[in-house]
Amino acid sequence: MTSPDDTQPFSLRSIAVAAFGPTLLFGIGQGAILPVVALSARELGATVPVAALVVTLMGLGSWFFNLPASLVTLRFGERWSIVGAAVAAGLALAAAAMSALAPNGLWLLAVAMAVVGMSGAVFGLARQKYLTEAVPVAFRARALSTLGGVNRIGVFIGPFAGAAAMQFLGLAGAYWVGVVAMVAAALLSLTIPDLTTPEVRPGGDAGPQPTLRSVAVSHAGVFLSLGMGILLLSALRSSRQVVIPLWSDHLGMDATSASLIYGLSGAIDMLVFYPAGRLMDRKGRQWVAVPSTLIMGAALLLIPLTGSFVGLLLAALLIGFGNGISSGLVMTLGADFSPDRGRGQFLGLWRFMADAGSTGGPVLLSGVTALASLGPGISATGILGFAAAAVFAVVIPRLKHRRNY
Repeated sequence: MTSPDDTQPFSLRSIAVAAFGPTLLFGIGQGAILPVVALSARELGATVPVAALVVTLMGLGSWFFNLPASLVTLRFGERWSIVGAAVAAGLALAAAAMSALAPNGLWLLAVAMAVVGMSGAVFGLARQKYLTEAVPVAFRARALSTLGGVNRIGVFIGPFAGAAAMQFLGLAGAYWVGVVAMVAAALLSLTIPDLTTPEVRPGGDAGPQPTLRSVAVSHAGVFLSLGMGILLLSALRSSRQVVIPLWSDHLGMDATSASLIYGLSGAIDMLVFYPAGRLMDRKGRQWVAVPSTLIMGAALLLIPLTGSFVGLLLAALLIGFGNGISSGLVMTLGADFSPDRGRGQFLGLWRFMADAGSTGGPVLLSGVTALASLGPGISATGILGFAAAAVFAVVIPRLKHRRNY
């Protein structure tokens, strides 16, 4: 893609609908089904562990498909990859909606959830790559923070839309909300203009396309340093989603109180993404990377010390604030250090590491809790925040020369 002319003013509003609209809709589709997948599996005869596994298939599908997703994006381009991912997710959700009528409904539901996860990997990578190339570097953090924030807003809205549909259609209603949202995302994505990048421009003599292996080797220093911080941050983020419900249950709170705390934490999360992106663009990435991880780590260490609704609420709000200001951080750092040639492969590897952390965080919590108790388990995840902050504080300034920001 020809670099944007710095003499021409740029505004995120000029690309808002095409750039962020599909992400909002995709998030609504995902959010609508999240509360009901386990319930659907149970209705189809699954045991509790099997129902949990069906839910986990979405995350596993996304994690393991990050690397193939980079090849899909390279082959079909960003726009058609986004459209195709939304269509595939819509078809999978339609199959899930009809799983109760199928002879092997549980298997159909499980496959559908894996496909939703794989579609999310393609959709997310293509969106990130598109914005990395379409937005000037001076606006990159704001654009990617907004992308992350808009997705969170969609996931927040989705359960309410699903609940409304379920009043009329039962559990299947949530899946049909997802189908409508995915179809709308696909249609809106058709308005995205294709990018002309050095990777696809005909007549060039840049040589063969980089492979996943060659990109991994040539950027091993970044993956083994900054990538470790991303892995720790992702583990921290995923753990916080489990910690709040578990500790509220430990304190003997009812489901309504736990949901209120979780919801208020999520609301704070959604309010601060744009200012954080602006700060990253103006001052540098470490101005958000270090404080956000320190805040989340400290808040998690405080949670085992709380013994009341108010105490847990304050700690949860602190977690929400820390997570909110880190919105888009993983994508922004990935974009900063991705090469012009092989960007899709680099981002696929980057997202694979991030998803590995997302999977490993709850595993760490579970393991320490099994060996000791819930309090030490939560404290162990909090320590991840301080470890991530240390990595970012040391590595980001040292690698800053790799990108101009």
